[in-house]
This record gives sequence, structure tokens and C-alpha cells, in this order.
Amino acid sequence: MSALPADPAPALSALLREGTRADHTAAETEPFVEHLMSGALDRSAYADLAAQQLVVYQALEEVGAAMRDDARGGPLVFDELTRVPAIERDLAFLYGEDWRDRIRILPAAREYAARIRETAPSVPHYAAHAYTRYLGDLSGGQIVRRMMERHYGLDGAGLAFYAFPEIPRAKVFKDAYRERLDALLLDEAEAAAALAEARRAFRLNRAVFAALGQAHRP
Repeated sequence: MSALPADPAPALSALLREGTRADHTAAETEPFVEHLMSGALDRSAYADLAAQQLVVYQALEEVGAAMRDDARGGPLVFDELTRVPAIERDLAFLYGEDWRDRIRILPAAREYAARIRETAPSVPHYAAHAYTRYLGDLSGGQIVRRMMERHYGLDGAGLAFYAFPEIPRAKVFKDAYRERLDALLLDEAEAAAALAEARRAFRLNRAVFAALGQAHRP
């Protein structure tokens, strides 16, 4: 009797989704997030969050720009996902034109950005960080946008980060992005590295939320 074939390895997108579920829940239930989403804080807390996002996305998009010409990683880089210009517009609205002199960047955000840069030019590591950030922006980020509109009197101005005008159908885009993740065909060690890095990304993000929670209380 011939041996049964081994079960195929899970697709990378499924591995990342299932393997980070607990980390994702832990990050989104940080007290700072819950207080911000419930309207218990004020606009300055949202502005402070936007400032931390700036350094994280500067690092991610620097690594993405270098990844663009990589035969494997290049297909994961989409111009329509670029967030830094949108964050800068939000900061100009929230702080004023002198926002560069007024924002403060927390050590936890600097650590997060440094980790993203440290992993370049690894395709599995870039995939982990890009997946964690961009698909989150297109999913839960849209809920954040609605809560900021509801509780803090924000509309398009100040919320450009959450708007993707070049992606009119988020679900279609996310499905296509997951297909590209799966098409990387990472070997077992690379897939394990990608999952470990995605989990680390959630922990780094959670540390940023914890630091913000120390600075902004209901």
C-alpha cells in the first residue's frame, strides 16, 4: 500500500491570519485603543497616534521601495498603499503647518521602525510587516476611521491615512494581495520566519499602544 501524501503546507496568507489571531486580539484590546475607540479620550490622543504611525510607515515604505525590484518581493509593493503622504497631511491638519516641530515620537515607535529597517531586504520579513500594516488598514482601520468621525469631529481632514482613493473595492484588493502573498511560495523555514515576524510586529504595535496609554488617560 502506498503511503498517503503529506498534507500540503497552509498558504502564507492563511498561516499569517491564523497564526497571529491571538496577537491581533491582544493589540486591539489594549486600553488605549479601547478608550480611543469609545470616545473616552480627546483629539490630541488621535494626533499622537498619527505621529507614531509616521515613523513606522516611513520605515516600511523605505524598505518597500528597495523591495520593488526584487523578483519575489516586488509584486507585494503597491503604489496605492503608500501612506506617508497621507499621514503628513493628517499631521498638518492636527498640529498645524509646523507639525514637524511639534510632534514627539515615542521610543516604542522608534523601536518598531528600527526593527522594520533591520530586517531588510528579507522577503519573508517584509511580507510579514506589509501584511500586518496594510491589510489591517484596509480592514480594522476602516472601523477606526468611523469611530474618529463619530467621537472626535473629524472627517476627511485628519483621516487621510484611512482613505484609499485608488482602491475603490477593498475586498477585491485584499483578495488579490493575499494571492500575491501565497504566490511567494516560501519554503518551510521562510514561512516560519514570516509568521514569527508578523507576531513580533503585533507585539511592537502593542507596545506603541501601551506607551500611548501612559500618556493619554480618560
